[in-house]
Amino acid sequence: MKLHELADNAGAARKKKRVARGPGSGKGKTAGRGIKGQKSRSGVAIGGYEGGQMPLYRRLPKRGFNKPNQKSFAVVNLGLIEKFIAEGKLNGAAEINEDALIASGLVRRKLDGIRVLAKGEIKTKVALNVTGASKAAIEAVEKAGGTLTVVAAAAE
Repeated sequence: MKLHELADNAGAARKKKRVARGPGSGKGKTAGRGIKGQKSRSGVAIGGYEGGQMPLYRRLPKRGFNKPNQKSFAVVNLGLIEKFIAEGKLNGAAEINEDALIASGLVRRKLDGIRVLAKGEIKTKVALNVTGASKAAIEAVEKAGGTLTVVAAAAE
């Protein structure tokens, strides 16, 4: 088989219907929109109308609340911190703060702070200084002989 012998399956690719191209095209003059009325005009969307029945967006229950000042934290797992220390990307002997985590490439951006979670295990004795941490993460770091300090995020 050669490149020029390649062909699509029959009926796989249909040509786009070109409307408003004269009476001989079968879709000339009004371009298949009929005469007059809202649907014949441009820029009209009758999106939410369902023929008189109660529209879907009114049938579904409205619940919940989205906090407008909600904080969003960058998440780091203990297993990843251990891995970066083992690879030499993080210095386990010095204090590991949020700037060190960003510099090592473990976290892309700080957002409203960095929160440490207990996924994975940590064996190295580390001194972590972050905005947030889960109780299990604090226990795991202290069990390994290190410290995990949670500091309040700087007020903007």
